[in-house]
Amino acid sequence: MTTNSPEPTGWAPHDGVVLLHTLTKGLIDLEEMTDLDAFAMPYPAEAQRALDRTVLTCLLRGADPPQSLAQLLDWCANRPLSDWPLDLPDDTVGPDDRLLDGDSARPTELCHEWAKRGPDTAGEHLDREVIHTALRICQEYGEEQSYSAFRELLVDRPVLTSAEAFEVAADLLMQPVRDLIGWIYQPVPASYLHDGAYATCGRCRTLLTPTRDGTWWCERDRCRRQGPPPVGRLLYPEEIGEVLQLRRPLRQFVTGPGRAEMDLARALIELGLTVRMWPGFDSYDLHVTFPSGMVWAVDVKDWASPRLLGLAARPVRPTPPYDEAFWVVPRHRVADRPGYVAAFERNRPAGARAVRLLTDDDLVRLAAELLRRHRTPEGDRHA
Repeated sequence: MTTNSPEPTGWAPHDGVVLLHTLTKGLIDLEEMTDLDAFAMPYPAEAQRALDRTVLTCLLRGADPPQSLAQLLDWCANRPLSDWPLDLPDDTVGPDDRLLDGDSARPTELCHEWAKRGPDTAGEHLDREVIHTALRICQEYGEEQSYSAFRELLVDRPVLTSAEAFEVAADLLMQPVRDLIGWIYQPVPASYLHDGAYATCGRCRTLLTPTRDGTWWCERDRCRRQGPPPVGRLLYPEEIGEVLQLRRPLRQFVTGPGRAEMDLARALIELGLTVRMWPGFDSYDLHVTFPSGMVWAVDVKDWASPRLLGLAARPVRPTPPYDEAFWVVPRHRVADRPGYVAAFERNRPAGARAVRLLTDDDLVRLAAELLRRHRTPEGDRHA
């Protein structure tokens, strides 16, 4: 996961891109204030601005506009962005991309990505601010292990009971970032309750959202692609007290990609490779050492939009040193969006033309092939 990607530039001529930023930020503002299917006036300023600008855009293009915020939300959930009367650059959206999930009425991961790429505000870049703050504090303490433990906490435990939160606070390894942890975990609203319980996803460990038909919905695209979410833990507040979860930007841009990072690390370790996570205070995600001594640097990017990912591309940091570097995207992103890698490559800035993007499966296959081709006596035991 990149924690300090440069902001994309060059979008000003495309009025559709500006509107897309406004729409996504308005939807997230609505979600934070109320359920999207139970909103009431006055609407958040960004939501009203999104409606006004959408109506104006439609009128300028001779298209029928949404007649209300309710109809605009219906568009967001049920009308692919490719069918909207928007002037968007090539590769901006895929044929089935939507801003709201039709089952849960929650903003999609794509919606969160586009909101993040707008003007720099504290809410939209909370994930970067938290990671940078943790890095700075742990560097001041000289505790790289504390930083790694902090990252593992955000990936493996996006949900905590009050008792678990107390245990985390008492962990000496977490001492440098204890105050930060206390701030980034928030009480879970009652909208997540179903039959008196909160439920975590058995795959990604985030909280599940109850739907209108009594089933559960997972906010992670990767989980939904694998089918209905398995219920992990059922948490009854009357028995365990308060339940806390990470703030949404951290779940989106740290927990989600972190799961992909750890899955890839496990796959490479199973091949017999040595993997170090977040080396050099998170210079990149995976430091992979082959039996021959060759080293790979890997940054994992779990992004829905290949255009946004391409615009954010930059070379992998040079330290700790390595022989070859890769950017890696989970295979489901490429399966969900035809032409994903090509769109990424078309949108890379000139200074990042050498950045190579592979799927996680492709990287594991490449590693296995290199092990077969360059076996040493030690490699034979691991391959």
